Amino acid sequence: MSRVLVLNAALQPLHICGWRRAVNLIYKGFAETVEDYGIMLREDFPSPKVIRLTNFYGYPQVAVALSFANVLIRDRNTCQYCGTNKGEMTVDHVIPKSQHGQNTWENLVTACSSCNKRKGGRSPRQANMRLIRRPQRPRSRIRFEIHKHAKTDPDLLACWLRRLQ
Repeated sequence: MSRVLVLNAALQPLHICGWRRAVNLIYKGFAETVEDYGIMLREDFPSPKVIRLTNFYGYPQVAVALSFANVLIRDRNTCQYCGTNKGEMTVDHVIPKSQHGQNTWENLVTACSSCNKRKGGRSPRQANMRLIRRPQRPRSRIRFEIHKHAKTDPDLLACWLRRLQ
């Protein structure tokens, strides 16, 4: 009940906010409830799950910040060399820093500690290792945010998928 999907006036997803912010937007008249959780906050006020803004706002053009946690989320906490999702994960440079590799979305992947040690300061080709998926910058912040919260609130993902159809 803590996350609320915010849609613009054309019913396109904009972002996810907390329930307090959503209630505030509804109370001030900036938004209306599209779907609710079925739990009443007060006698006459259901807790919102999806809200729609009354005025049209375009998509936010904010990029997803590059961080250790966001690389793990993008790669679904799965080693990009062996495919395991058990144990402690690290972030590995595909082209090592010693070979002038940069800290970019396209050069960082999630790796288990054993694969990271095995690869060492070499490129995947030099270490005879293959990447399961080529690393890419997340295309959409809203898509990234929804998948980030999908495990804790699968209902939110279902609502978003219904809105795309």
